[in-house]
Amino acid sequence: MTRKRLLLVALVLSLLLVNGLSVMAQDEFVFGLVLVGPKNDRGWSQAHFEAGERLAEELGGRMVLFESLNPADNPQTTLTDVAAEMIDQGAKLIITTSDSFEEDTSVVAAQFPDTIFVNTTGSTVLEGSAPPNVGNVNSQFEWVAEIAGCASALATETGSIGYVGPLINFETRRHAAATYLGAKHCWETYREGDAADLTFSITWIGFWFGIPGVTLDPTAETQAFFDNGADVVISGIDTTENIVVASQLAQAGQKVFAVGHDNIASCDEAPDICLGAPYYNWFPIYLDIANSVIDGTWTPSWTWIPLNWDDLNNMDTSPAGYSIGDGLTDEQQADLEAFIAELTAYAKDPANADSFFLFEGPLNFQDGTVLAAEGEKVVPVAPLGETPSIWYLPLLLEGMTGASTSE
Repeated sequence: MTRKRLLLVALVLSLLLVNGLSVMAQDEFVFGLVLVGPKNDRGWSQAHFEAGERLAEELGGRMVLFESLNPADNPQTTLTDVAAEMIDQGAKLIITTSDSFEEDTSVVAAQFPDTIFVNTTGSTVLEGSAPPNVGNVNSQFEWVAEIAGCASALATETGSIGYVGPLINFETRRHAAATYLGAKHCWETYREGDAADLTFSITWIGFWFGIPGVTLDPTAETQAFFDNGADVVISGIDTTENIVVASQLAQAGQKVFAVGHDNIASCDEAPDICLGAPYYNWFPIYLDIANSVIDGTWTPSWTWIPLNWDDLNNMDTSPAGYSIGDGLTDEQQADLEAFIAELTAYAKDPANADSFFLFEGPLNFQDGTVLAAEGEKVVPVAPLGETPSIWYLPLLLEGMTGASTSE
């Protein structure tokens, strides 16, 4: 082969290589993930981060991550700043992973109409206030919150359960209410107790996790529950202070327990005193969204995704689950599994379509007004301001102690 032909072959091969790399670069799916807290919080933000890592691996794509977008950790940074940087890096989809980002997501999305934004847990699409490039998504976490309540009722010896909640809104009220309903049901059904003898108290710290000088201290609030007679404290926040405190007290000889939140690995903090954790599994949700963006079929929607009742803890298919903790005795675990079987049977029965187990009358709000009459099922979602619904639960339930509103 002559030198001229060798040069020609080399030129053709180099052009093919460059073009091939260009196609690969164009085909790489880039998405942004905005976290309200750190990626290793053993709770909410870690659950999203782990889903994002798995999504990038599944798609052979790339995740652009921003951690701890909140007034304490990044007071000068806005969602606009973060989104602009992600888009500069090629993001076609940006997922904002907190109720705290709900309003800003719509504002920012309007500035970048060629990028798709998805806000988790929000309802702007449902309410008709979102731009056309915004979607909302959530899983039906209320079911596994009921399991957390049941586990607490099975384990308590004092009949006093504490709940460390974040801020007060529709989402946090319905999760707390679902937890209480699970506790009440299992206290009455498996413990054969009187609901009047069960104490379920909530303290709201003021944000999704503790911020010194801004919120109540979740460690101190957990300790206060235990000091006042509770022997189980449930977390409703993004972090695991309740598990840490319970572990310290248990090591000092007290018989106390805790329930984790948000992340399947919550109990790793102290397995022996943990009764389990209701957790989110965002991977199957994010995979569906990303695939729809890639194939061009994505449309704005509000979706509240049911669980996989054939395999609740299947990390490929179920958007939420419950990790049973080592703190339960064999007998308690058997009762909890019986309760999960109750949930499963209810959820799979076509007669119960569009309803949630235990959200059935007689149910009253804290102020004594009726939520649901005897035998009446609470509507899962209704337009805001009309019929009270689970999604827009306006107050806590009768039998729960704690504030229903922040006013």
